[in-house]
Amino acid sequence: MNAIQSVGPAALPALQEQVEQIVAEAKRQGASACEVAVSLEQGLSTSVRQREVETVEFNRDQGFGITLYVGQRKGSASTSASGPDAIRETVAAALAIAKHTSEDEASGLADAALMARDLPDFDLYHAWDISPEQAIERALACEAAAFDADPRILNADGTTLSSHQGCRVYGNSHGFIGGYASTRHSLSCVMIAEADGQMQRDYWYDVNRQGELLLDPAVIGQRAAQRAAGRLGARPVPTCEVPVLFSAELAGGLFGSFLSAVSGGNLYRKSSFLEGAMGQTLFPEWLTLDERPHLQRALGSAAFDGDGLATYAKPFVENGRLVSYVLSTYSGRKLGMPSTANAGGVHNLFVTHGDQDQAALIKQMGRGLLVTELMGHGLNMVTGDYSRGAAGFWVENGEIQFPVQEVTIAGNMKDMFRQIVAVGSDLELRSNVRTGSVLIERMTVAGS
Repeated sequence: MNAIQSVGPAALPALQEQVEQIVAEAKRQGASACEVAVSLEQGLSTSVRQREVETVEFNRDQGFGITLYVGQRKGSASTSASGPDAIRETVAAALAIAKHTSEDEASGLADAALMARDLPDFDLYHAWDISPEQAIERALACEAAAFDADPRILNADGTTLSSHQGCRVYGNSHGFIGGYASTRHSLSCVMIAEADGQMQRDYWYDVNRQGELLLDPAVIGQRAAQRAAGRLGARPVPTCEVPVLFSAELAGGLFGSFLSAVSGGNLYRKSSFLEGAMGQTLFPEWLTLDERPHLQRALGSAAFDGDGLATYAKPFVENGRLVSYVLSTYSGRKLGMPSTANAGGVHNLFVTHGDQDQAALIKQMGRGLLVTELMGHGLNMVTGDYSRGAAGFWVENGEIQFPVQEVTIAGNMKDMFRQIVAVGSDLELRSNVRTGSVLIERMTVAGS
């Protein structure tokens, strides 16, 4: 097998050849079907703190995972090694597991006729020619801008610049092989503000397929400092029921929880509060949630899913009504439904938004809580009950009054979805879920 040196599109033929060899070995050892994912990644990460370099890390990882079938029995194994011996031993390990598992009538590859045929290029690979010295320089400039932004910024909790590139190839015994190269570059800054015996920590970051398009380091540093200093003087508020406005960077989590609730795994296990909700109106009628997997350079774009099926644009919620679950081949079979080509998740979810920015939504809210930080994982997926620690800002008469901490926000997700009043125009572009700030009509805020 050829040695794999590059981690760009040039590496794809060698990875595809490796997939073919693994599939052939699985057949040789007696598997009736198999699927393989091979990956190769490398990256540079530098972090600074208090104007000093903390770490400079290089990583280069490769490996593969195989799932094979002996009839309806399934076994999986993975390795970070390569070469004929590693392939032979990993296939044998997966085969040994398969022979000891019970039969599952839903297991097996997706139908051969459903494999992706057309594999367009979504321009996901943009190598960034940045040296460790240049990366350190940018990180230091970002932190320096944060220190200069406000005299109350007296400490730093780390500024990190990362540049990663990788290749992934998936193939199976139907003869399908698909692969792509991608890049992901990011710069983040975490700062600590101090005043009157109180310390507050906050951050800002940016991420992009193209390193040159990241926000200016000074802008990221200044934003992190302003956010940290803006939280000084935070206090709890008395327990109340008020409107709650989730900032755009947090609002994606609400829709992520929705996707989990309508995903096949939770549905066939009967562990979702939205079991049997197909066709029901769950959101306001003006709201649509749709997947757009074929966008150029987007963070979530993909031509095929984890089963090799062609991805396609579709709504999950249309005019407030649930019109599609999120299904892989396996979970679809368990539910007696076709796959929605979402093995591995949803690619680029878009949320309907209006033309009001966050400031306009604060005015519309009048009195309530703007949430800018959430803590803990307080969602009961079976009941939909939601309760999380929160911090943010108290709003009166449509204007921010003071920062808030040590409160808990609570509600039930079904009620929260129905009570979405507006989605802002301040779209979060650094995420797989593209949404603005989300205003919910009423939640319980538990404080002092």
